[in-house]
Amino acid sequence: MPARHISSQSFDEILSDLGDDPAILDPYGIRKPPPQQSPPPQAPNQSGGNPFAGSLSPNQIRNSIQAIALPIVLIGILLAAAIALFAAYTSLNNDSQNALALSQQQISELKKEMLSMRDQIQQDQDELYVAIDEIEVSIHSLNERKTETRVLSRPQAPNHESELRRWRYLGTSQMGNTQQAYFHTGKSHLTYERGAQVLGEWRLSNIEKGLVTLTHPQGKSVVLRTSKSE
Repeated sequence: MPARHISSQSFDEILSDLGDDPAILDPYGIRKPPPQQSPPPQAPNQSGGNPFAGSLSPNQIRNSIQAIALPIVLIGILLAAAIALFAAYTSLNNDSQNALALSQQQISELKKEMLSMRDQIQQDQDELYVAIDEIEVSIHSLNERKTETRVLSRPQAPNHESELRRWRYLGTSQMGNTQQAYFHTGKSHLTYERGAQVLGEWRLSNIEKGLVTLTHPQGKSVVLRTSKSE
């Protein structure tokens, strides 16, 4: 091996780099502590300033994104459901209010129609009562007219009245207590006492010198007079 020439300064630097031998004691503190080496400069970050890019793998990043996206999606679904429920409630409430308003309007119209029908029925009832009163008055007047007609109508003549009126009274005679009247019927001469039944139900009720009276049970009477020639 060829000999090398090492200067004392180089030798000291080498010893300084190697450090003190712990086997050699330094009771006087002549040794100097080795200078502290500064850490090597860190390489510039290639991830654009993201401190987690260099420490996380792509799978970890994907899992982290999925873990964050799931709550966000759930929150979005909940918000959408809440908005849909609110819209449905608002629509249902509006429909209920509209239906209630329509029902109240229909009830009001029905009340008006019922009041109108009641007034019409009351009016028809009043007219009916007036017509009934008029009919009753007409019937009463008709009955009164019929009664007056019966009263004013000429009663039917009793039997044999017309025949008796054709008789002629000839005169009277007195024999004791018996008084007689003489008649000519147009066919024969007849003599009747006072109170005798002459023809049918006719009786000779009164005899005088100038006239006789014949009466009927119905209240009818016939007077026959003598002629002046007699």
